[in-house]
Amino acid sequence: MAENTKKTGARDRRATDRPAMDRPIGENSGRRPKISGLTLRILAINLFAVAIPLFGLLYMDRYQDNLIEAELEALTRQGSIFAKGVAALAVEPEFSEATELSKELVRRMVRHASDQFGTRLRLYAPDGHLMADSNSFGRSGGVVQIRPLPPPRESGFDPGHWADTAYDLLVNWLPRRGDFPRYIETRTQRAEDYPEAVDALAGRRAQAVRTASDGGLILTSAVPVRRYKQVLGALMLSVDGREVDKAMRDVRFEILSVFAFVFAITILLSLYLAGTITRPVQRLAAAAERIRRDRTRETEIPSFEGRDDEIGDLARAMREMTEALWQRMDAIDRFAADVSHEIKNPLTSVRSAVETAARVQDPEKQKKLMAIVLDDVQRLDRLISDISEASRLDAELSRAGSEPVDLAAILATLAEVYSAAENSAGVRVETAVNGSTDLRVRGSESRLVQVIRNLVANAITFSPEGGSVRLTAGADPVDGREVIITVEDDGPGIPENKLDAIFDRFYSERPTGEKFGTHSGLGLSISRQIVDASSGRLWAENRTGVDGSVIGARFVIRLPRVVN
Repeated sequence: MAENTKKTGARDRRATDRPAMDRPIGENSGRRPKISGLTLRILAINLFAVAIPLFGLLYMDRYQDNLIEAELEALTRQGSIFAKGVAALAVEPEFSEATELSKELVRRMVRHASDQFGTRLRLYAPDGHLMADSNSFGRSGGVVQIRPLPPPRESGFDPGHWADTAYDLLVNWLPRRGDFPRYIETRTQRAEDYPEAVDALAGRRAQAVRTASDGGLILTSAVPVRRYKQVLGALMLSVDGREVDKAMRDVRFEILSVFAFVFAITILLSLYLAGTITRPVQRLAAAAERIRRDRTRETEIPSFEGRDDEIGDLARAMREMTEALWQRMDAIDRFAADVSHEIKNPLTSVRSAVETAARVQDPEKQKKLMAIVLDDVQRLDRLISDISEASRLDAELSRAGSEPVDLAAILATLAEVYSAAENSAGVRVETAVNGSTDLRVRGSESRLVQVIRNLVANAITFSPEGGSVRLTAGADPVDGREVIITVEDDGPGIPENKLDAIFDRFYSERPTGEKFGTHSGLGLSISRQIVDASSGRLWAENRTGVDGSVIGARFVIRLPRVVN
């Protein structure tokens, strides 16, 4: 009892030395977030895929270029028409060798035409000075500059204003706005300030696009004012890109409205998808954590029987794994109980013999008692060796990898071994391979040899003197997908109600007259364990004669065949 207490205390100390292993999952990392990391990843991936085409559509460089090009062509057509009118009507004197434009007529025509065209008109003389500007008109007191003001904004919160402001910030942030030069207007304007005006004075049409200080576009088109082949000036029309921006704004707001709808649908579908994945995984993780922490069988892994997908497969695999662990723990408990029971019997016998020998004075009786003690000690040694082998087998089978094993070659080797060796009962071992010699299976060669030798040794034990044991192997005659190994004897057979019990640990069904304690009862149990680890099956059955009487026992092994 003191030894058990000491061992328990040692286990407790080892448990406290590893607190991280015994602490529930997530205990050190704080409370679990309401939105799992997997959900955030799904949302990020889906929304990123939606956002990429959104920014591409907001950019719309080609569409904007087409609008600007159309606006500039319209300005050029208007300028060409007005330039022809100026060349025809604003020349003074009309019939003179030194033809030039009348400044007063030009200003008057520019002022009236600006109202009709809705654009700003500027006309430069051949020497580059500004003759007329529709944004200003002269009086005796000086020049009055005309600048259009934006419409008044209503007081209070205006959602439209904030939406427009956010839109302008977004659009001005796009790289395309930075490609245009800045529009700078000097106090005293000359044609040299504008390359397109210089080209027009040279007799060529020219266009330009610039950005204003507020981020808007300013489109200009300059055409020469010709009378016959003489360039009398350069007419420059300019207009802000309000129409272009309005068209772009309308298209972009439609795109944004569609994106908002797609964005909402994407979020909902992503949350639904994440929920179908993360919630079951969280339930599985929580159930596994409770099972690990509580170590009771009241908590079960959720089955998710309605799900025929990977989550359902995971749940079923975890349930099967948990059930296998419980069975393994039960087997360990039963094994420990059986071991203690099996060891207790010879120890009790040894103690009784020793206590009796201490009181008996007769040397013959003491000799018999010491023989009993020696026999029980040998039994204990054999039992402990077999128990150690059985305990070591589990770990070895889990670590050892499987490899192709040629059973035909194994049987050929065993045939030579059994033909050369003789047993005390004179039992012959006959081996045969039926059909194909390609009898390869996956497993451990040494362990499979151990299984066959255990079964043959067991059959020899139960065979009558001078009898025979038949060891045969062959492919399954039905489909050839399994290798069948049989070991038959001519012994008394196995009780019908014990055909499966003989594979239990420490179960011993020995022939009549055999000395008690010669076998530990672990051979068949170890054999079945090895066959199970090789994905095979091992069972026992009785051989019957024509009249239905038992004429022997048969052990059958079926192993999956390795097919090329």
